Amino acid sequence: MSRYLVVVLAALLSLVSFKSSANELKAFVGGMLVDGTGGKVIHDSVILVKGERIVAVGTESSLDVPNEYQMVSTEGMTVMPGLWDMHVHLMINGHSDYKHWDKAYIDKLGTEIMPASAEQLLLAGVTSARDLGAPLEESQTIKAKIQSGELSGPRMFMSGPFIQHKPYPGTEAFRWGVDNERDARRKVRKLKDAGMDVVKLIDHDVMPIEHAKAVVDEAHKLDMKVVGHSHKPDEIRVGLKIGIDNFEHTGLTTAPEYPEDIMEQLKERTAKGRISGGPLYWTPTVEGLWNYEYIRENSEALDNACWKRGLSKETILDIKQSIQHPERLGYMQLTPKRKPTLKTKFNQLRESGAILLVGTDSGIPMKFHCQSTWNELDVWVREFDVPVMEAIQAATYWPAKFMGVDKDVGTIVPGKYADIIAVKGDVLKYINLLQRVDLVVKGGVIYKQDGKPQEQNLTRKFPRL
Repeated sequence: MSRYLVVVLAALLSLVSFKSSANELKAFVGGMLVDGTGGKVIHDSVILVKGERIVAVGTESSLDVPNEYQMVSTEGMTVMPGLWDMHVHLMINGHSDYKHWDKAYIDKLGTEIMPASAEQLLLAGVTSARDLGAPLEESQTIKAKIQSGELSGPRMFMSGPFIQHKPYPGTEAFRWGVDNERDARRKVRKLKDAGMDVVKLIDHDVMPIEHAKAVVDEAHKLDMKVVGHSHKPDEIRVGLKIGIDNFEHTGLTTAPEYPEDIMEQLKERTAKGRISGGPLYWTPTVEGLWNYEYIRENSEALDNACWKRGLSKETILDIKQSIQHPERLGYMQLTPKRKPTLKTKFNQLRESGAILLVGTDSGIPMKFHCQSTWNELDVWVREFDVPVMEAIQAATYWPAKFMGVDKDVGTIVPGKYADIIAVKGDVLKYINLLQRVDLVVKGGVIYKQDGKPQEQNLTRKFPRL
């Protein structure tokens, strides 16, 4: 090779290197920063990002932006950490007939349904999510592909299959039964070896307590947290006895409140705090129940194109047909009777000292991944009178703390991953502005800007609608 060509190639490589380096340097400038720590907001904020991480946070008057940084204006916007949703189901997408879905889509979960669900969550501003229940192979694959950049989605924390006494007929692919204590420990180890992050336990009130305790003990031995259903009173009682870390849902069907003995046990557990391994966490998942009657009468939101992204025309048609008569869904018939109890139960949990986490059960009938998280926050703040900063931390700081990754995500401070969202207007006054997230950044990569997906940064190869 001639000396001239060597010089030219070196120059070109230098230019490519400079361009790559420049693209890694971003400055988000001008917005009102709610950093997730619970402290005061920062007006006229500046966030400097190098590669995946935040390197500095300040104000326009205190922090200069070096010339080599790409400027991204957040003027007139609320800037926040990327949201967490602590209870999602990537394997379902709003369809009303589970028996049909589980058969018709079992072979499409890894290729269509779960990738589409993950991307929908990300574009809604959810940069971290916990998936609670799906086949192990697909859970493992989707998590790995998102981590490697082959798929676009939130940082996924997965449970893989539910663990319970016996799987319901037709659900064996994503629900594992437990025969004895040895089997319980073996299945927990299998989840750990596959890279799962938490164990999902359900119906532990009908499981021999020795089996349920073996699940929890083995999980804790392997440094895994256990997430437990709380639909029934004895699920809570047994769960507290065996050491479940995080309860899900605001259950007890139409009962007006939690029984007194459960509340006493909850208060005793929350009083122990660090002695019991940390706070007791609870994910109430209320918005799907609270908003059902409104959606039944005002179903226009179901026509939103956001939930169709990444799905085939056949899948979209199937979902639409399944929910065209919300009033006929057997899944929801008890919901109007449950709604009057929700606020009381939610407040009981909050007053017990449990740390509440934002999670939605997204994917259940009529609950789409692109809509559920902001609706949950809206119900907390506007209907249940939760202070807005407390609600935001329940969707940012506390989930990261529970999952043990708060050193990397959950707040906007130097050293952490640049998981950032921004919304036009004041979210502290109008929480429902989160239904239209304008800017989504995960690990320093901009996936949505000016309200538009940045297709060049979204890695899925499936046709767009």
